[in-house]
Amino acid sequence: VATRLGLPAIPVIAETVALATILVVVRATGVPVHLCRLSSADGVAMVRAAKAEGLPVTADVGIHHLHLCDVDIGWFDPLANFMPPLRATRDRDALRAGVGDGTIDAICSDHAPVDDDAKQVPFAEADPGATGLELLLPLTLKWAAEARVPLVRALARVTSLPAAILGVDAGTIQVGAQADIVVFDPRGPWRVERGALASQGKNTPFLGLEVEGRVRATLVGGAVVHENA
Repeated sequence: VATRLGLPAIPVIAETVALATILVVVRATGVPVHLCRLSSADGVAMVRAAKAEGLPVTADVGIHHLHLCDVDIGWFDPLANFMPPLRATRDRDALRAGVGDGTIDAICSDHAPVDDDAKQVPFAEADPGATGLELLLPLTLKWAAEARVPLVRALARVTSLPAAILGVDAGTIQVGAQADIVVFDPRGPWRVERGALASQGKNTPFLGLEVEGRVRATLVGGAVVHENA
């Protein structure tokens, strides 16, 4: 699509060549590796094959790439400029399936807020990225509802599974565990608007979208650091 739109291309092979190199090293050394921000169907297939082989590999995907594809660039919308770039519908569908079947272990916000000056320019000149922190929960819930993934399994992709990959004591609720907790209403509706975003960067291709999943309170180390009536 980049060629069709007259944009500099970052083809899928850029991802698969890098993955092939990394997997060769993992195969030779046995050292665990985490692969960040998969963006292609071919990349998902390579990770799936590596796991079937028994290689110590984990991977994540940015939440934007589970919902958007190159069609969403539309008439060169700078808000849809990401790194890695949005790819074809088949790539987005493969990413969604990869999260669903466990090939992709975690979903990340890929929070990369960009100020207005860096987005209010032609697409090719715009800085890639978008605010994602406040949207991780509702967009994860949206994916789960569309993919018919149970709530507990969906939430694990943004809580306990990332914590396990990092080897940190987080992402679980149990006696004696660190009380890093988000209390939320899974059906709580809200509209993605600039005024609703706490991040300094307000740019996201999801502006105007009606979503469900409203955070009521956030606790860090047992202390309430955020409340939302």
